[in-house]
Amino acid sequence: MQHLDGNALAGALAEFLSFDVTTAIARCNGCGATDEFARAIVFTSPAGTVVRCPSCDHVLATLVESGDRAWLGFSGVSAIEVRRG
Repeated sequence: MQHLDGNALAGALAEFLSFDVTTAIARCNGCGATDEFARAIVFTSPAGTVVRCPSCDHVLATLVESGDRAWLGFSGVSAIEVRRG
């Protein structure tokens, strides 16, 4: 399956988060690596979006949308660093 980089998350998550998630730094639960979401590996399909760690391929986050609802999961992230200002 072909994948995109983490910049593909900008539009999908902008509706739910008040900051640009692509500039946030996430720590992977799988390997402990820290990197910007923009560098993540993103797979999209009609069923949803899966975001994987660029270092170890661990699932960082998922996004599933259906009609007027959305489910965001960040189970593979132990921390997210967001810069203010």
